[in-house]
Amino acid sequence: MVNFLVDKLPEYFQPITIRKKRIISFLLAFLLTLISSQVILEIITVEIPIFGFHDIVDIQNPQEIPPQRRDFPGDYSQQNLEPFLEYLVANNYWFLSTQDFDDYFLAKPKKIVPAEYRDRPKVMISFDDGNKSIYTHLLPILEKLENKYSQKIKVVVFVNSGFLGRPDSLIKKVNCQDLRDGFQKGFYDIQSHGLNHENLTKISIKALDRELAEDQIRLRKCTQDLDPNQIVASHIAYPFGAVNKQVDKSVAKYYSSGYLYDSLKFKLRFFPPNKYRISRLTVNSKHSTKRLIRLASGNWLHKIVGKSAPKII
Repeated sequence: MVNFLVDKLPEYFQPITIRKKRIISFLLAFLLTLISSQVILEIITVEIPIFGFHDIVDIQNPQEIPPQRRDFPGDYSQQNLEPFLEYLVANNYWFLSTQDFDDYFLAKPKKIVPAEYRDRPKVMISFDDGNKSIYTHLLPILEKLENKYSQKIKVVVFVNSGFLGRPDSLIKKVNCQDLRDGFQKGFYDIQSHGLNHENLTKISIKALDRELAEDQIRLRKCTQDLDPNQIVASHIAYPFGAVNKQVDKSVAKYYSSGYLYDSLKFKLRFFPPNKYRISRLTVNSKHSTKRLIRLASGNWLHKIVGKSAPKII
């Protein structure tokens, strides 16, 4: 290799000396080691995209676009969402619930992934704030895809119970019955987003405790006859993605895990992840369906070897 480089790039290496050859050999060995270690790291990495949506709008409805309705940063069109979800279903993705994620990827010890899921690509689809569109726009899509593919799609809805059914919100919110309907049909994984969507890092410890505890109480009360194992409100997504050590400490009293909003993919490697700092991908109107599909499709090496994540044994 050294002689090849000297022959092909004489202007950089002539005159060649023994010392130069040794330096070149060392640099080539270092570069190959670096590349090999990166390849190995990518192979052993479990990469799970967790998508964070907010409001879903029907851009074909004049009442849901300006000037009749304000644009919000987290808006995403129903027309782009449906083909993205259909792509995932058609390609046999495993739609993880928060409890699935905790049991199979975070817990100590982890549960063994069932055989029917081991070779399937993994994804989590989440919606923050409990907006009415998760019932009026999202639920019909989920039902349509279930009828077409005979596969149930589980989505995570992170809800602020303090806003349930409130008519005075900037964006209309779901009510308890909407949540119950989606939950009974098997589509909703209902989890916490704080009682009133407060920045948890900027309120007193007493207020923080109320935001966490009261949201859990109200969500579980809404679904208590449907959820005997109290899976509802066992996990939380931090409003604004804001968290610090005090929030970590308080959240751990009520919830098994906590989700960020940091535009990163969750990656599981050698060391146990921090279950209270789970990364999620930010989604907004600038993300096309194709871009979301690329984000869901795994890293470059997994694509080459024909899988989106390594097997979990």
